[in-house]
Amino acid sequence: MQKENDHSKDMLHGVKLNDIVTFLVDYYGWEELGNRININCFINEPSIKSSLKFLRRTPWARNKVEKLYIETSGATL
Repeated sequence: MQKENDHSKDMLHGVKLNDIVTFLVDYYGWEELGNRININCFINEPSIKSSLKFLRRTPWARNKVEKLYIETSGATL
């Protein structure tokens, strides 16, 4: 069982993957996002829907996206 304090340490607690991808696309655009994280769903015919589908099934890619979001947004608690 997680302690309530554990949530305060997770900078992404309560942030939806859709919000993360949308923020990064708005901030960088698809081309730059594909340059920063070289995954096909950001490079070839990118869309939020296809990106979410891929990221939900691919933990290593999701980790990269979440890390870039934290660095870019300055997400802190």
